[in-house]
This record gives sequence, C-alpha cells and structure tokens, in this order.
Amino acid sequence: MAVPLLELENVSKSYAGTPALRQVNLSIGAGEVHALMGENGAGKSTLIKILAGVVAPDSATIRVDGKAVQIEDAASAHRLGLRFIHQELNVVPALSVAENIVMAQGYPRRGGILVDWQTLNRIAKEALERLGVSHIDPRTRMARLSTGDRMLVKISAALLSSDGAPARLYVMDEPTAALTREETGKLFAVLNQIRASGSSVLYVSHRIDEVMTMCDRATVLRDGQSVDSGLLSQITHDDLVALMTGRTVSEAYPPRLAEPSGKIAYDGHGLTVRRGEIVGLAGLSGSGQTELLRTIFGSPARAWRTGAAYVPKERRGEGLALGRPIFENITLPHLGTLSLGGAMLMPRRERLFAADRGEDVRLRAASVKQSARQLSGGNQQKVVFAKALSGDPSLLLLDEPTRGVDVGAKFDIYSIIREMTTKGMAVILASSDLPELIGLCDRIAVMRSGRVDTIVDARLTEDALLNLCYGRGPNAEAA
Repeated sequence: MAVPLLELENVSKSYAGTPALRQVNLSIGAGEVHALMGENGAGKSTLIKILAGVVAPDSATIRVDGKAVQIEDAASAHRLGLRFIHQELNVVPALSVAENIVMAQGYPRRGGILVDWQTLNRIAKEALERLGVSHIDPRTRMARLSTGDRMLVKISAALLSSDGAPARLYVMDEPTAALTREETGKLFAVLNQIRASGSSVLYVSHRIDEVMTMCDRATVLRDGQSVDSGLLSQITHDDLVALMTGRTVSEAYPPRLAEPSGKIAYDGHGLTVRRGEIVGLAGLSGSGQTELLRTIFGSPARAWRTGAAYVPKERRGEGLALGRPIFENITLPHLGTLSLGGAMLMPRRERLFAADRGEDVRLRAASVKQSARQLSGGNQQKVVFAKALSGDPSLLLLDEPTRGVDVGAKFDIYSIIREMTTKGMAVILASSDLPELIGLCDRIAVMRSGRVDTIVDARLTEDALLNLCYGRGPNAEAA
C-alpha cells in the first residue's frame, strides 16, 4: 500500500477547556483531491490552522511521506510543501494584482536594487493564465477587482511555484464561494492538473454537489471528531449530509406553509412581487442582480422607514461590524426605537431585544455580548438576518443569503425565510445557486445585461434555468 502524502493521527485541541478537536484522524494520498466536510463549528478551521502552523495542537502525530514532522510555524509548513488558500480575502488593496501575486516570493530586481516591473508583471500574467484567467490585467490595483476576481488572484498566487520548497499539498478553504460557474470550471481544470502531477489538495467546501463532482475521498468532522472517511464514489449526497449533521435530511428545502396573497408588496424595475411570495433573481455573473437589489433598497435610512430590509452578499465587509458584539450588530439600525425618548439608549433593553431576535433566527452563540468575529460563518449570517428582520420589514432583499454557510445553517435560513413569507413578507432573492432558486422560490426573474429579461415559474429544471441565463430557450440542447 502506498505511503500517504500526509497523515494526521489523534489530533486534539481545546480552547479554555472546551474541545475543538478530539482525536481527529486524516490521511491524504499523493495525487488526491480530498474533501474535508462538516458543519460550521465542526473543527475544520482549527484543523487547518494546525496544519498551517498558526495553532499548536494539544496532541497530534503528523507524518509527511511517512516521516514524523513538527509544524511549529508558517515557515515550517511552507518548507514541508503545504500551501494555503483561505476563505478570507487577505490581500493588499492598494497594490497591483502582480504585486499581490509575487508578494510571498519577493519582487524580481535588476542589479539586486530596482524592481523589475516587466518581469514581475510577466510572472503574474503567467500565474493567472495557468488558472485560465485572461481578463485580469496584472497592473490593475486589487481594490478595483470584484470579490470573485480577488479570489482568482489569491489562487493564482498560491499556485505560483516558489524556490526551495515545491508545493506538495494545497489546502483550499471555500475557494469557489465567490466564483462563477465558469470560474469554478477553470479552477477544477487546475485541480485536475495538480492531481495529475502527483501533488494533492485538501478541499474544504459546503457545496456538496461540487465535492461529489471533484473530490476522490472525504473526511467528515462532526462536533470536533472525525466520524467517517472514504471514497465519495461509494456514498450518496444524502449520506454525506447525514454524516455531517447527524440526522437524515429528507428534504433540502422546508415545505411551503402558505400561498402568496394577491396584494402587491413591490412593483418596479420589471418585477411585481406579492405579499408572501419569493421571487428569485438569476443570471450570469455581471447581469445586474446585486445592482438591482441595491437600487430597490436605495438609501438605508429611507429603506428602514419604508419597510425594506437588505441582506448583502458580503456579510463581513457590508453586513457586520466584526469587532463589535452581536447585540450591537443586531440593534444598530433600530436604536431610535430602543432608546428613551429617542435620545437615551437603554443597554439592558438593547441586549434583551437582540437576544430575542437571536432566538428568532436560531442563533448559536455564548451570549449576545460575544464578538461577531468569533462566530462561525453560518451564525454570522444569522446575525445579519436578525438585524434585517428586527424592523419587521414588508420587503426582504437577499443577495446570496447562504454563501459560505454549511448545510445545517442553510436549512435554518431557508426555514426563517419560509416563516417570514407566512407572515406576509415579500422576498426578492438573488443567488448563483440554481437549485436554491428552484427549491425556494415561487417565480424566478432571469436577468441579462442589467435588466429583467424573462420571468418564469420556479418549477423548472436546473438545465432549463441555465439555458435561460445564457439567453437560450429552456429546452435548448447543451452546446
């Protein structure tokens, strides 16, 4: 039997007496794309931090190519051939794409003094081309790029070979969360190249269909323990969900609890939405879904007064003050109603209000005084939902509401949306997840070139919806 490229045995880690990992085992073969699965809070991030040398385990046996090693810091992880692409976009916005790509290597120089900008830009261009990216100019400042393009730059930088320590294992944490289908396809082509070269990938993703398509094997974590590991070809999608959640999920989407009323809640921009109805926004990247939601929302102060609420696509950058407590994040737009005479804020009332709204969205946190930064992605998103719903809006605007959220938290969010529509709230939901649009919406508006092109009943196949997004008939044959 071949010696695994990487083996982890009996990895344990506790924080303040609370176990994050308990005797976790993981084995990755050479030339393998291995999925690491689990709900938010299952221990995936802690395990990655141990591999990266950022966190020291309480106990662990780590072997590379069968030899015991110690990963004491980031430099030792790098020497062992481990490369990391984290979900957080830690880039330098003021620098160019090329500078961000070569930063870890150091800038090429002429005569050892002056930066060789021509060579630097050429290296970056070649790194992007390896990922099949030709639309990003290496000279462009990172601040001007979209979230998806920034992720492509990060991936390109990680794939760039560096002197001294060849890459053996790429650890990718939610690499496609901000990518379009086309960009994801390009990434998958690169993963196949990595697999063919004999290097490996540890692939962390909440997108089960993506994992089933791309990965060879999976290790599932639940409550800090490894509950199963095996070939993905021998299990089903539902098996994987059950392993992650510890329960059988018979339906991916909660059932409809009531039919929409005939009363119009919103009419404009080619859309008419009734109370209790969920209308989806579909379209290729750049078709204008986010821009339409922002246009409908308009000025935040006016929107709150007129009964509209917005859950933005980028919760970390637009929806949360990460360094502030949960209760402040929830109550921020509603301080006027929580203060005495509109002038004096009452802290106890504010915390009680936030705690009640947290219960409404099934928030899992130590207390509402906890920092938003300390929460899992799913619970951070629930805080954004709690803030949006605290004003009892009549129109809820959702932009990628389950991006980077695990399967358990997804079902909670879907249930919250269903409950709100039962109370008469109208919802406009933009998503790149076509099954999500089909499974949750009543009707779907397909956008092209910044306008609503057509509106269809949501009872259609994923292929039919994708054809409409490309401007073809729903029954067109794939090219």
